[in-house]
Amino acid sequence: MALKPRKSPAEGEFLFEFDEQPLEETVTALGGVPLFVRAVRSLDVPGSVKRHLHVKQRERGFDEATYVESFLVLNAVGGDCVEDFERLQEDPGLAEMLGHDVPSPAAALKFLYRFHDEAVMEEAQQELPVGQVSYIPAENEPLRALAQVNQDVVQELGRRSPDQKIATVDLDATVIESWKREAKGTYQGGNGYQPMLALWAEMDVVLADQFRDGNVPAIQDPLSATRRAFAALPNTVVERYFRGDAACYEHELLSWLRNEQREQGPAGFIGFAVSVPMMKPLRDEILALDAQAWQPYREETGVELQCANVPYYPEEQRENEYREPLRYVAIRVRRRQGELFGDGNEAKYFAVATNLWDWAPKKLLVWHREKAGSIEAVHDVLKNELGGGVMPCGRFGANAAWFRMAVLTHNIFTALKRLALPAELLTARPKRLRFLILNTPGKLIHHARRTLLRLTQTANRFGAWRRAFGVLPLPAAT
Repeated sequence: MALKPRKSPAEGEFLFEFDEQPLEETVTALGGVPLFVRAVRSLDVPGSVKRHLHVKQRERGFDEATYVESFLVLNAVGGDCVEDFERLQEDPGLAEMLGHDVPSPAAALKFLYRFHDEAVMEEAQQELPVGQVSYIPAENEPLRALAQVNQDVVQELGRRSPDQKIATVDLDATVIESWKREAKGTYQGGNGYQPMLALWAEMDVVLADQFRDGNVPAIQDPLSATRRAFAALPNTVVERYFRGDAACYEHELLSWLRNEQREQGPAGFIGFAVSVPMMKPLRDEILALDAQAWQPYREETGVELQCANVPYYPEEQRENEYREPLRYVAIRVRRRQGELFGDGNEAKYFAVATNLWDWAPKKLLVWHREKAGSIEAVHDVLKNELGGGVMPCGRFGANAAWFRMAVLTHNIFTALKRLALPAELLTARPKRLRFLILNTPGKLIHHARRTLLRLTQTANRFGAWRRAFGVLPLPAAT
């Protein structure tokens, strides 16, 4: 006799009814947010904001530090538009945990508007050379202040990580699609923005960001962001490097990197490697190489890659005439079975320019390629796991501030992981930290003039949180 199939619990009705009466106790879906905010306050973000950022015209309402902390919390928990502040306001326990309310969407947008200066935009347009359409406006005082807050965070993290003596700066721009009327066309087709980031690769913190319209090519003035990045490094760093793609093969940037007495930057050697556009003279030198000049580099599915030093010495500009020449290393890509590529060629060629003459070609190329796993990963986090991928409005300065606070959120997460969380979470992305920490239900209990936060956590995990609070001290009162 066949057994009657057992009904799955997933097929049945719920075993409860909805009660329309609100819960009398104060509960929160974001019981782990205080750990993130502890890192914000331990790194003295509120104090830095108070020192540098002054955009409010009246005393009433939230101060600048409360606004910035609210934006950081919004990014941390996964909000990607100012309208999501309304969702945070619906969490009855969040304001009590923070010690302050969060702004309404309208108030938050007005705060962002303070970072936009139409006069700065008009001045940049008027100074455009004839025939040029793309420009990078100067940052106004509020945006510079917000950049200083981020620099203060990097400096404090460096102070607490004194063993990190090496800094590799990775520079790269990314396209953010936007359908706003003010967004400009990008090289990918469509409209949007193209901010540039400079990352301290060893520490996974953004040293500098420069917000740009979508029509500004990455090769346009990469030096300004690079200068700011090296200026942001703490003085504990003693060894400096730089990596970039072909947009960094730009005269002013390379001259600045090669000059050990460089203006607006640290003195001394900066080792660098940047991709090189495949110019005809360089390609001719590569094609003229003897077969024995090539050595194995790496293998990929269906292709083999080889590398070789190239005796290529282009004419130098006057300021570089007496400096050590750049070294060029070529990459050759060929199919294993001798098949041709789709364009009919039997090989593809790429090249890297560097001042690191002592490194073997393979070591140099492996190191240079690591850039793809560092800064491109941060681009992805900012656009897809923090709020940097959706611009709040059409005002350039407001969007720049919004993006910069997403950058600051990333850096706070990095500091929290490095300074306070277990080692296995060092590479955890924001969505992982939300799942494990931030989105932890909790209940606020008021008893004997005390407020207790009770979380749905195991004792072991909560013990790790308590230890994290212990290694994230608050700044001394002044």
